[in-house]
Amino acid sequence: MAAVPTTRLLVLAVVRLLQPVHGYDVRRELLSWQADDWANVKPGSIYGALKTLERDGLIALDGVGQDGARPERTTYRLTAEGEKEFGEMLRDALYSAEPLKHPYVTPVALFPSAPKEDVMAALRARVLKFEADLIHLEREESRILAGSGDPVETVPHHVADAMRLAAGHVRADLEWSRRTLERIESGELDVWSGAMGPPPVR
Repeated sequence: MAAVPTTRLLVLAVVRLLQPVHGYDVRRELLSWQADDWANVKPGSIYGALKTLERDGLIALDGVGQDGARPERTTYRLTAEGEKEFGEMLRDALYSAEPLKHPYVTPVALFPSAPKEDVMAALRARVLKFEADLIHLEREESRILAGSGDPVETVPHHVADAMRLAAGHVRADLEWSRRTLERIESGELDVWSGAMGPPPVR
């Protein structure tokens, strides 16, 4: 199963949730969900996605309005084809169970090629970052759940579950980093000696 395009799916979802809706409000809503962090949705890509979705007939112009001296804003609404596409994409995303391709696996595989001190310093830095990230995610989850959950006025409660999933991944990374650092410090994990070490200096 091919990966579902995240930005396309989320933009469709917000148009469906808040329609008729301005592009600016789609962007603001997704940023309030912090989708730029957990879904890697780039703020600038949201307007591009709206244009593509309109071109593909999945959303349609609902009107063009102006509020005071502000520039004219186009509002969008989901089409019948967009509703069908959204359902299919969401179903594919829900059933996706592809293992994560963790970017840190590559440097871990290359531990023997880096000085031991550098690896330990990097792991300590990761621990500090993950501890801070975890505090942030837990606070955001509490903040979201303290609101009404009404998407018209605040961040919907279901976004807190996305935060909870992200926090679970951070906890796993934090635990792995702490444990690996402990193993190196105790000598249990030593890839810097013997045949696996760096090549001898000539």
